[in-house]
Amino acid sequence: MAVLLMSQAHARDYVYSDAHLHFVDFFQESEGIQELLRQMDEHNIEHVMFSGIPVAKKWHENEPKRPRYYAGDDAGAYWYSATDAIIAHAMQQLPEDQRQRFHPFLSGLNPNDKNSDEHLRRMLEMYPGIWQGIGEVFTRHDDLTALTHGDAPRANSEAMTRVYYLAEEFDLPVMVHSNITSKRERNPLYLKEFEGPLGKHPQVRFIWAHAGTSAEIHRRQDSLDFIYPTLERMLEVYPNLYIDLSWSLLDIYLLDEEGKADPKWVKLVEAYPDRFMIGSDVVGKFNSLGSNIKAFDPFLDALSEDAARKVARDNFLAVLPKGVRMSAQ
Repeated sequence: MAVLLMSQAHARDYVYSDAHLHFVDFFQESEGIQELLRQMDEHNIEHVMFSGIPVAKKWHENEPKRPRYYAGDDAGAYWYSATDAIIAHAMQQLPEDQRQRFHPFLSGLNPNDKNSDEHLRRMLEMYPGIWQGIGEVFTRHDDLTALTHGDAPRANSEAMTRVYYLAEEFDLPVMVHSNITSKRERNPLYLKEFEGPLGKHPQVRFIWAHAGTSAEIHRRQDSLDFIYPTLERMLEVYPNLYIDLSWSLLDIYLLDEEGKADPKWVKLVEAYPDRFMIGSDVVGKFNSLGSNIKAFDPFLDALSEDAARKVARDNFLAVLPKGVRMSAQ
């Protein structure tokens, strides 16, 4: 019987929603919409969260070689609101019959600027009917925080409070990158910055990028023992909290060294099957899109069929504005 169940689980054919995708990289460059469509079709990815990147990496005058990533050298990064115009333009290049697969999120905002909600409002007015969410908003974000001019951005800043009110007004989910701690501290140092808005804005659907973790934190500290109980508590307390499981969680928490699903995390997802989603977190290049998404298959296989379908595809669509999610389901 166990062998039969295992063979049935691995025989599942998943249809995916990529809940965390950046059309451009940190230089606001992309392989283009046609390449993205090709990769989506090849790997059974039906829907994507379609966002830019809110900062641009500077190629400093003193650097002899153009960096390949924001951490490639010591040059700074700057807030880049035109990333939203790039997304809007890409949407206009899509064939009409493919547009319903793309779900554009506004991301070109500075979390420390109380004018940012006005930028979002302008974009909503300039491109009516396009935008379906806000994010990924960069607040606490490893070394990128230090490389970006100005004070460290916080998820509970006055500027972000104004963004949350706008999100409620337009029924938009908000994906926030807010690290739960720093690279050195083994305690939830920054948790209050993200948790505070959850309670103060119960009508806003929050997607916590990477559940507050990052690859850089894990390079320094490996797994953090407080992540699981923190999520368990928060999911019970805040019905407006959704968890993006994208890649930095996968090999540290969800799968063991042999690639088998951690029963504890399976139990958590089964307890809240509507609150988790997966994403590739690709940035401008799409050759790893399929492998990043399908890397979740061993974890999905350990879930019940209903929960796996929700995590793989449906939960992302369910957080979108009401009119969109009704037509996408």
